Amino acid sequence: MISNDTMPLSDHSNPRRPLESAIALVDDQGTVVAWTDAAERLVGYAAGDVVGRSAGVVLPLTEDVPTVAAFVEQCHPQSGWSGLTQVRRRDGLTLNVNLRVSMVSGQDGAVRWLVSVNDVSGHPSEAALGSIRESLLTRAPIGVVVRDTDLRCAWVNETMAGHDGVSRDTRLGCRFTEALPGSKSEALEAVMRQVLLSGTTKVHQYRMWPATSPRRDHTFAASFFCLQGADGRPLGMCTINADLTESRRAQERLAVLSEAGARLGSTLDVMQTSQELADLAVPLLADYAAVDLEQSVPCGQEPPARIGSDRGHPPVFRRAGLASIHREVPESPWARGDSIAVQSLSPFTEVLRTGRSHLEPILDTAPGTWIDHDGTRARKIRENGIHSLMVVPIRARRTVLGVAVFVRTENSLPFQELDLLLAEELADRAALSLANARRYTRERSAALTLQRALLPHRLGGGAAVETASRYLPADMDSGVGGDWFDVISLSGARVAMVVGDVVGHGITAAATMGRLRTAVHTLADTELAPDDLLTHLDDTVQRLAEEEADDTAETPAVVGATCLYAVYDPVTRRCTMARAGHPPPAVINPQGHVVFPDIPSGAPLGLGLGVPFESVELELPEGSLLALYTDGLVETRDADISTGMDRLGSALAEPDRDLEDLCTRAIEFSAERAPCDDATLLLVRTRSLDPARVASWTLPNSETAARDAREVTASQLADWGVEDLAESTRLIVSELVTNAVRHSRDPIGLRLIQHQVLTCEVFDTDTCPPRQQHALTVDEHGRGLFLVAQLARRWGSRTVAGGKVVWAEEELAHTPSPAGAPGHRGNR
Repeated sequence: MISNDTMPLSDHSNPRRPLESAIALVDDQGTVVAWTDAAERLVGYAAGDVVGRSAGVVLPLTEDVPTVAAFVEQCHPQSGWSGLTQVRRRDGLTLNVNLRVSMVSGQDGAVRWLVSVNDVSGHPSEAALGSIRESLLTRAPIGVVVRDTDLRCAWVNETMAGHDGVSRDTRLGCRFTEALPGSKSEALEAVMRQVLLSGTTKVHQYRMWPATSPRRDHTFAASFFCLQGADGRPLGMCTINADLTESRRAQERLAVLSEAGARLGSTLDVMQTSQELADLAVPLLADYAAVDLEQSVPCGQEPPARIGSDRGHPPVFRRAGLASIHREVPESPWARGDSIAVQSLSPFTEVLRTGRSHLEPILDTAPGTWIDHDGTRARKIRENGIHSLMVVPIRARRTVLGVAVFVRTENSLPFQELDLLLAEELADRAALSLANARRYTRERSAALTLQRALLPHRLGGGAAVETASRYLPADMDSGVGGDWFDVISLSGARVAMVVGDVVGHGITAAATMGRLRTAVHTLADTELAPDDLLTHLDDTVQRLAEEEADDTAETPAVVGATCLYAVYDPVTRRCTMARAGHPPPAVINPQGHVVFPDIPSGAPLGLGLGVPFESVELELPEGSLLALYTDGLVETRDADISTGMDRLGSALAEPDRDLEDLCTRAIEFSAERAPCDDATLLLVRTRSLDPARVASWTLPNSETAARDAREVTASQLADWGVEDLAESTRLIVSELVTNAVRHSRDPIGLRLIQHQVLTCEVFDTDTCPPRQQHALTVDEHGRGLFLVAQLARRWGSRTVAGGKVVWAEEELAHTPSPAGAPGHRGNR
């Protein structure tokens, strides 16, 4: 029976109206057989463009579903499909839509598919409540009737019989007034005829008392669409009937969720988002809720398996969210963070495999069900009186990230279809936040892994310094930066110390940091002074920026960095340093006095200002402490950098303490105050080389210089107890001194240093660096440096005031004693 209540009639010709659906009729092979004006307005294709063609013109296809026919085949077991997807417009744009495919049957068991599409692309975040309400209406159980031009029923789905009590067989071939006689049926049929003649879409709301439940009235919303053929003429019309009886209860729930839903996805933390989902569901929807993510999701590792793929093994979940109306959550055998193995014969595995929800209004605990195979859950079900269950997939782009579990214990009402729809809406919204959070976690983890792989795994200070370091990543909101530090061994027992900070965060900054660290190593090998090294490094950063600007494939990233470079000589105890826009180091003498030396700041690297860098040389007492750091350690959003530098100095004012303890102490205050950038600290305690390990001479520039050098070298090695190196060292010294005599006219300096290796250094006033030659068999000269290269561990040269030093290193057979032996120090 149809009521005499109001029957409002309205046009919905605006394609952006949320209640208007784009409708198409598709056969069992995926071919479009009828089209509507609303579909043309949505995707831009007229009926003549698509009727008779595959629906793949607008519907998305994937590797798993390469054809529309394959998609239709997948719809058969469930008599349809619904979900969020994308469609292609004629102009090439892609729309986010809510797609619903419903099976309709005709005479002799023939099948057609009604495709209903609602555009959800234009919903702003503040209209989330309206979006959910619309989705509930479009996804609620609907009745579908397709009629020919005589308004006789040609196709109908099974749901329609539950709406008005008219069976499928009675309806097929009949007009509405014949299947359900009455004056109000005639009024509805008049609406159908108007839609068929005008080609417009009409929406009509009415009340009925179906024969299936005559004591309870139902409110229905009927949408009428004109179906067009390839020539644009009407082929018939379709009616989509939605039961709105439960809409008031749904709207009440949604009104409560509208405020709470703003919290969902408030952070880029998958565990926090999962907990927010569980908290939203209890007690509004369920007495107990749990969110289990596939184990790879919280770590941002490999993607979960796609829907429908064969995993080959039962899934493993990690419990990420948990909420209950009872304290201590007695329904859950697992706490947050616990791993959960799932039995292969369970609804959880099936939901993960198919991507479809599982609803058990009355939970079946009889023998022979899936509960028999899951003793842990079975015990909790019986102990807590769990009587109704929903398992909802958390889906994102055809992958299932996990499942949300909802149960009722104290609430005696079983879950219904509307409850499931609401749970699915919550899960869908959570899935978007989880997918974003998972992607962020994966990218941040990759950047952090890359950065730590590029940073030194072990710092060696040799005989010059003792070192310790800390690297503290920024908080989750800031991500990984491009900080780096290093200690590089140089010739003559010296070491270079460097700390730098690349602009930006993420993988790009970490990769740029790796390139700059490599560049510093390369430049350090050339024995450049700190100011010259920064000049060359500045050129490198500018080239990187130019490469980024030349890459038209993507937006150029800002390339820039700050850097501090220092070289310490344990023989002279002098430290030379220069900086490029970087904070100055802290220098703490053995008595605990802290200073930040006045070093010209220079411009950050990569700005191309052409401002020269300047070096400053300091003499440091043995046991002095140097702290090289990045601004993230001393600068915060609520404090000036000078305040942070003072606090750092106070933390380091006990230089006798163990370096690791000092690192921990210095970094603690930064960790407590949530730094706005990565924080890096490199601590260096200076050593001085025992004078007994250094021997130097001044040799005349004469023909006897090489012979004299061989003699003093042999004598000194004997005093040091390393006679096993006498022969090779005498040859090295002889060749280096001979070259010095040949290329300079002033006295020649010779120095031997015994530290972790044996270093031979020859000074001359010629500034041209030596170059190894490849002599021919008939040549009498040109083999000197070749011989040195064969005998030495490594060799090279460096520019010094007044000339250059050519050096060579040899491995020591044993570690020398700290005291060493008396050495020859003097001039000849």
